[in-house]
Amino acid sequence: MPLLSDIARQRKTAYFFAGLPRESKILEIGCGDGWLGAWLKANGYSNYTGMDLIGSKGADIAGDIRDWRKLGIAPGSFDIIVGFEVIEHVPCLQECYEILRPGGLLMLTSPLPGMDWACRILEVLHLNQRRTSPHNNLTDFSQLPLFERIALKTPLHMVQWGIFRKPR
Repeated sequence: MPLLSDIARQRKTAYFFAGLPRESKILEIGCGDGWLGAWLKANGYSNYTGMDLIGSKGADIAGDIRDWRKLGIAPGSFDIIVGFEVIEHVPCLQECYEILRPGGLLMLTSPLPGMDWACRILEVLHLNQRRTSPHNNLTDFSQLPLFERIALKTPLHMVQWGIFRKPR
């Protein structure tokens, strides 16, 4: 694991999950190698589901969030949806909105649209995790539609971390 990615993982868990109820029904989209699911389970979050396109090691559901109906996911069925480094790859805000319960939380991380070039340099230097597909959907979290903003943070002024709530 590249050094900066490992540090970011530690900081993300502290930032996003401090004080959240352990019984929350959590869906992680783009779960990749399963690191977050393993951390959540080890820390008492037993109601976790991981989803990834390729059915990776951490995936409970192999598929695309945009096909949630075909995958048997019910509308309003999750308390929390986590998408760390996903939204820049695929436009899926509407789908997240539909499967979150009213008042549910959406937790996202992504490069700041104007700083993606710097993230790419860190990848080339093997300091950051390599992207798995192009960043064709870079989104400014301060302009995120559909959701109420709860918190927005820009670590190192290169990436953005956002917590959003689906209106009740």
